[in-house]
Amino acid sequence: MAVRVAVAARLRPARRLVYIYFRCLGQQMKAILAYEADFAILMFSAVLVQIVGFAFIWAIFQRIPSVNGWTFWQVVMMYALIYVTEGVGSLFFEGTWRVSQLVYDGQFDQMLLRPISPIVQVLAGAVGFNGLGNIVTGMVLIGISMANSPIEWTPGRLVMFAILLVSASTIRVAINLGSAASAFWIRTPWSLVPTFVHQLGDFAKYPITIYSLGVQALIVVAVPFAFISFFPTAYVFGMEAWSLAGLLTPLVALYCLFIAVVLFRIGLRRYESTGH
Repeated sequence: MAVRVAVAARLRPARRLVYIYFRCLGQQMKAILAYEADFAILMFSAVLVQIVGFAFIWAIFQRIPSVNGWTFWQVVMMYALIYVTEGVGSLFFEGTWRVSQLVYDGQFDQMLLRPISPIVQVLAGAVGFNGLGNIVTGMVLIGISMANSPIEWTPGRLVMFAILLVSASTIRVAINLGSAASAFWIRTPWSLVPTFVHQLGDFAKYPITIYSLGVQALIVVAVPFAFISFFPTAYVFGMEAWSLAGLLTPLVALYCLFIAVVLFRIGLRRYESTGH
C-alpha cells in the first residue's frame, strides 16, 4: 500500500503536466476551428502534397522494378511514415516552430512567468491542422502498402509496429524541439536551423542504401531520421540486414527526447529577453 501511494505521488506531477498540455492544446484548436475555410484549405493542401509525392514514386517504379532491392510498396511505407510522424508533430506539437519568433520578440518572457514548464508550453503553443491531413493520408498509404505486401501479421508484430510508430513520432518531435532550441543562440525572427534540419527528413523518404556513407551517417547518427522510416519499414517487411536495427527505434526515441530536453534547458539558461 505504501509503495502504491509513493508511486502515485511521483506520477502526480507528470499527470498534471499532461492535463495542462491538453488544456492548452484544446484552446489552440478552438481558435483555429473558428475559421472553417482555413481548416479546409490546410487539410486539402496536406493531402494534395502527399498525393503528388505518391505519384512521383509510382512514376519512378514504372521504369524500374526496385531500388537497391526495395520494392514499390516498401518505399511507399517509408514515405508514409515520414508524413505520419510529420503530421503528429504539426497537429500536436506545432509550437516548436514558434520558438524563434517568441524569443526574438521577447514574448518568451510570458512562458517563464507561468508556473508551468516552458517546454510543455512550447509544445502546446500552436496547432497545425495540416498535420491531420498528413496523418490521415499517411495512414491510408500505410494500410494500402500492408495490404499489397506478403506480410504475416501476428499480434506481436502488430503491437511492435504500434510501438515503432509511437517511437518514430517521438523522434520527430524531439528533433523539432532540439532544433528549435537553436533560437536561444541565433537571435533572428525565423531561425533557419529548424527548417534545415526538417529538410534532412526528405532523405529518409527513400532507402538510405542509395546514399553515400556520409549521408547515411548524417540521417542515422547525427539526426536519426532513418529510425523514423527506414528501420521500422525494414522490421515490418522482414529485411534481415536491417530489421534488428528497427527494434532499437524505441531506445533511439528516448535518447533523442533526452538530448532535446537537455539542449532546450541549456538554451533557457542563456535566454536574456529583449530588454523591454
